[in-house]
Amino acid sequence: MREFAFELAVCAHLEADFDGVVSRQLGASLAGTRVMDVVCVEPGPDFEDRTRLTAGTVPDAAIESRVGVGEARYWKDCFDCHPERAREATDHAVESGFFESERRRGREYVRQAARYPDDWFGRLVGIENKPDLDRPGDLERQLRTDVSLGILDEVVLATASHVTGAHLHRIPDEVGVWRFDPDAGIDEMIREPTPLAPDAPGVEPLGHEAMRTDVRIVSAAEKARARRRIAERAYGKGWRTYGFPACTNARTADHAGARGLPYCEWKGRFVDAATECGPDCPGHDPGDALDVDPDAERDRRTPWVRDPVGYRRRQVGLDRF
Repeated sequence: MREFAFELAVCAHLEADFDGVVSRQLGASLAGTRVMDVVCVEPGPDFEDRTRLTAGTVPDAAIESRVGVGEARYWKDCFDCHPERAREATDHAVESGFFESERRRGREYVRQAARYPDDWFGRLVGIENKPDLDRPGDLERQLRTDVSLGILDEVVLATASHVTGAHLHRIPDEVGVWRFDPDAGIDEMIREPTPLAPDAPGVEPLGHEAMRTDVRIVSAAEKARARRRIAERAYGKGWRTYGFPACTNARTADHAGARGLPYCEWKGRFVDAATECGPDCPGHDPGDALDVDPDAERDRRTPWVRDPVGYRRRQVGLDRF
């Protein structure tokens, strides 16, 4: 089974069995060299406060800024980062409803619509998908990075392969192993994951040479910020980030209760339109792309809220000026 189809099946089954946020293809390191296939974000005690804030991702720079919920402040005075990044974060935060904006003498002043809920998420569980262990690629190095860095609470390998002792020998002991049936879900829990230590410093590999690996020590505070970025990105992104091909052979399919997945009748499977569809495909027959609303399906099946009431306050009449 192709990895994209396998990944959709994993996400659909996890979403059906997990009362939290499921997302895929998320950066899971500080150096930006590690992308985790799937991340499950468990709700924390303030999860409902987060759902009322915004449906999208709150920019990390906006969260760490000196913009508060009290008196509005001139936006440029609130950031300790590059002005372009500050401007982008401000615009995104205003657009999403996290910041409220007003103008005074031609300058923009902002305040938080509501205080950011620090305890909205709990454990972060990463799932690396490898349907065929006979083609492992860089799997061992990726998993060793996950363990040594320890940003996530647990890491699991999901595979459709028969798992042998030789396979397990190449997988770090801390990594759990699932034998996953794309049609039925988790078929066998071969090994439980060992909890990692996200509250302690970690070691991040930076580069590999024949006889040398460069690393850096990552502090617990850096890991905490990275965890928040991962959780925020997961909340805003979800896992339905695929497109639909402009082809008459394209259909929507259901899987594990999830509706509207991209399916190709010519190939007879789920397809990643961005990488394998188009004029170069022998089965391509030009047509209109399907009109699908993945956010509606996510809202139906998960605690994520598509159209939150929000906290935005508006003084009557000010928007006219």
